[in-house]
Amino acid sequence: MDQIVIRGGHTLKGRIPISGAKNSALTLLPCALLTDEPLTLRNLPRLADVDGFGHLLNQFGISTTIEGSNPGDFGRVMTARANKITSTVAPYDIVRKMRASILVLGPMLARAGEATVSLPGGCAIGNRPIDLHLKALEALGAEIELAAGYVKAVAPNKGRLPGGDYTFPVVSVGATENALMAAVLASGTSVLRNAAREPEIVDLCNCLVAMGAKIDGIGSETLTIEGVADLHGATYRVMSDRIEAGSYACAAIITGGELDLVGANIDEMEATVAALRETGASVEMVGDAMRVSANGRPKAITLSTAPYPGFATDMQAQFMAMLALGDGASMLTETIFENRYMHVPELARMGANIEVRGRTAVVRGVDKLVGAEVMATDLRASMSLILAGLAAEGESKVNRVYHLDRGYERLEEKLEAVGADIERVSDG
Repeated sequence: MDQIVIRGGHTLKGRIPISGAKNSALTLLPCALLTDEPLTLRNLPRLADVDGFGHLLNQFGISTTIEGSNPGDFGRVMTARANKITSTVAPYDIVRKMRASILVLGPMLARAGEATVSLPGGCAIGNRPIDLHLKALEALGAEIELAAGYVKAVAPNKGRLPGGDYTFPVVSVGATENALMAAVLASGTSVLRNAAREPEIVDLCNCLVAMGAKIDGIGSETLTIEGVADLHGATYRVMSDRIEAGSYACAAIITGGELDLVGANIDEMEATVAALRETGASVEMVGDAMRVSANGRPKAITLSTAPYPGFATDMQAQFMAMLALGDGASMLTETIFENRYMHVPELARMGANIEVRGRTAVVRGVDKLVGAEVMATDLRASMSLILAGLAAEGESKVNRVYHLDRGYERLEEKLEAVGADIERVSDG
């Protein structure tokens, strides 16, 4: 199994290209199920989860072709065509590896009138039930049955969903995405209230509109979808990854450096940018890049995760690593997932002083971190260990890096180009 070896203490400086957003790509790919014409997605990141989703689409009889895979390139172009859907079942052996697989449920139901999807897997960062997905689809007219670890959804007479009105009791990104894709081919008009407003939701809406969907209220908490008889193909560019950009911003600060994050959209990451500036860092747009410059040790701050436009839960672990070398005691509160502090014991092995009190972690800044062998527990926790290793004295070894491969495209290559001493080592 691969591990990443880092010899820390190098100041990072230079330009890092920001890849297409993982969380957006995994939402746009199932849109191919909604039409028999080709859907071409540009700026698609090279990630294990993206490859896995491509295999899942193939399971349904969808053809996929990939371009732009020349050595040295970042991002790819994938064209998917669901000319004929040969299966409406998403099996356990594929879905268990990737939680985002549940996002085929809505579009498959809309297009084929039925869908059977295994209950999903993914990172073990807490209980993430799909009940809101199912309740939203029921409100649109679907009949739902749970049996033997599978969800079976059927439209009336296996035809088109009638559409409906649903208010999410709590904001749910995935459930909003599934309901959106189900509603665009409904026979009537649907209204989704208290919908998620993340930039990835906006990206999904814009892609669906490019395919011929009729959606009002994009970017707001109320989405009105007028169902259409058919969608057509389109070519669409995946948005830049705001979480990757935020992660490399933390890398600049924790190493006392300066990085130009090429392609980052500062308007889509206002909460992250505000928190970075609160630590004393400089963040500004310079040409085509977001420049992040450290200004000494990061100042202690208080943060609480929240649905967009609040501070993203996917940035919590990276900020924790950065603040472990901060000036003073910071307080982080995780409100989205109840088990997202699994990186704390690993950071402690490197000398971090972190005390967890329920959903709150108190991070007392230390003068230095020391290299150690650590184990990644989930995707964003993996990045927190990479960040700690970049700043630590001596050598760090990060195990279970397959988590990183799910969300960071060519991480070692990007970091090495800006001054990091980092390499991937295989035990075989």
